[in-house]
Amino acid sequence: MPKRATYEDVLSAPENKTAEILGGELFLSPRPAPPHVAAHSALQALLHTPFDQGRGGPGGWRILVEPELHLGDDVLVPDVAGWRRERMPALPATAWFELSPDWLCEVLSPSTESVDRGRKLPIYAAAGVAHVWLVNPIARTLEVMQLREGERMLVTVFTGDQEVRPQPFETVPLSLAALWDRP
Repeated sequence: MPKRATYEDVLSAPENKTAEILGGELFLSPRPAPPHVAAHSALQALLHTPFDQGRGGPGGWRILVEPELHLGDDVLVPDVAGWRRERMPALPATAWFELSPDWLCEVLSPSTESVDRGRKLPIYAAAGVAHVWLVNPIARTLEVMQLREGERMLVTVFTGDQEVRPQPFETVPLSLAALWDRP
């Protein structure tokens, strides 16, 4: 039986890898490719101003890039995550977050999609993450999922370049075209 991964394994991972512990197993992911980085950066920019800073939107959120989540024995690093400020009025003093986010987004890459879907989604559901988005910059899709009675349910899939209002950020339109790399 293989040894369970520890936080020391995360800390000693190579600098060019993202280290996560999922179900006691260490997962090392390569740094993302440019389409992933572009979608990830654009999404954070689109949400941060209206929802974190409250400029042009309702505010009331903390939107953070690549937070390290410690959810029980699991250590996960979603691409972007958000907490309602009423649940997390102040940032923790630690280098990680033990409070599960209210929303998070994984930007899918060919090398990480099976882990994001197969290993991470059940952990997020068990931790009570109410909303999960999966962004696929190659297929140009945004999957919006919601936790209902402990089960992760697909709410909708947006495609192409449309302007959308996905949960839980439906008060401000989001341009999908901004997430996709354009020549």
